[in-house]
Amino acid sequence: MPITARPVARVVDELSRLPGIGPKTAQRLTYYLLRAPSEHAQALAEAIMDLKQKVVLCSQCYNITEMSPCEICSNEGRDTSRICVVEEPLDIVALERTGQYNGQYHVLHGAISPIEGIGPEELKIRELLHRLGSDRVQEVILATNPNLEGDATAMYLTRLIHPFKIEVTRLARGLPVGGDLEYADEITLSNALAGRSQL
Repeated sequence: MPITARPVARVVDELSRLPGIGPKTAQRLTYYLLRAPSEHAQALAEAIMDLKQKVVLCSQCYNITEMSPCEICSNEGRDTSRICVVEEPLDIVALERTGQYNGQYHVLHGAISPIEGIGPEELKIRELLHRLGSDRVQEVILATNPNLEGDATAMYLTRLIHPFKIEVTRLARGLPVGGDLEYADEITLSNALAGRSQL
């Protein structure tokens, strides 16, 4: 049965642009919203607008936050001699859940992937190198995902960081190859942090 109502078709089109949402799922979500009380749809719309209007990137680590610098960067109790480099903001959430790391972070916002057209210039690498100019940084922990793109990014960063004479380590391979940090459990991440190795 074709969709004739223009507002319904528009919502289906917009939802199907989201990653992991195909046309059928977009239709199911649209019809759910259509049947749901108006307050639910209004709350969702307001939450999305708040997301776009109130969330910014931290000026130091590029994590998502409501204030800049973020809570982690502005926390004087954190160890400023170590920077843990991650691909995405969700990776910080996963690492913080372990309670094993008390340093700073740097979010690249992706990984080098020639197939997807993502080169080093699309990532926050220049900003990371700028931070390393400080004498305080003694270790950079590369916590990129243990897959082809993550490994390529880690090797690229290692070459760039080498002239700074800063120790570069990588998370231990307790993490499954091909997996994402955000899906790893606390014990696996704790072991990976504890067993990181020098590159």
